[in-house]
Amino acid sequence: MHLHEEKHFKSSDLITDIVIGMSDGLTVPFALAAGLSGAVDSTGIIITAGLAEVAAGSIAMGLGGFLAGKTEVDHYNAELKREWEEVEQVPEKEKQEVRDVFAEMGLSTEVQNHIADELVKDKQKWVDFMMKYELGLDKPEPKRARNSAFNIGLSYIVGGLVPLSPYFFVTNPEDGLKISAAITVVCLFIFGYFKAKVTGQNKLKGAVYVASIGSAAAAAAYMIAKLFD
Repeated sequence: MHLHEEKHFKSSDLITDIVIGMSDGLTVPFALAAGLSGAVDSTGIIITAGLAEVAAGSIAMGLGGFLAGKTEVDHYNAELKREWEEVEQVPEKEKQEVRDVFAEMGLSTEVQNHIADELVKDKQKWVDFMMKYELGLDKPEPKRARNSAFNIGLSYIVGGLVPLSPYFFVTNPEDGLKISAAITVVCLFIFGYFKAKVTGQNKLKGAVYVASIGSAAAAAAYMIAKLFD
């Protein structure tokens, strides 16, 4: 007997947070270090400025993740409260909306009525159904805001330390930039590959795209610094 293997992938909140934090963490400090490499002669300045940016960036990104997660939870709770009120106050209207959902799926009127009659017997399941299939809202993790802030902030720090790490071991900024560029582009390529894999896109194309964006940002920062220098 042939067993069918499901290849669908549902991206988790953790993976989404890592993608957000890591993508900016690899790119922004890389561009900053490249720009400073074209303007200063001290790796100490680059390290100090880079670490300051990583700290500020991780806090800003983490705060953004926290606010986004809190907004998601607040929005869900507000809609949940409204849905409960509608089920209590206008049950027939809500019951018809259940039928409408199944009508859009192509089910017959008889089946629509039968499912609706069974579903409305349990108000909790009724409300859960309306939240998911009428409003398209999945119940968020209660600690989503806190977890998102931590995941994004930490991912940003990890990503940001990659392009800065070579400057700890050299004294010439130009040498640091060469090593940093080689390491960071490879990391961007690998990150882009797995990001594309997770999102179901062409893996090689995604890897090249992410690596190209990061490289372009760093090159632009370096050229501008050289120009003004």
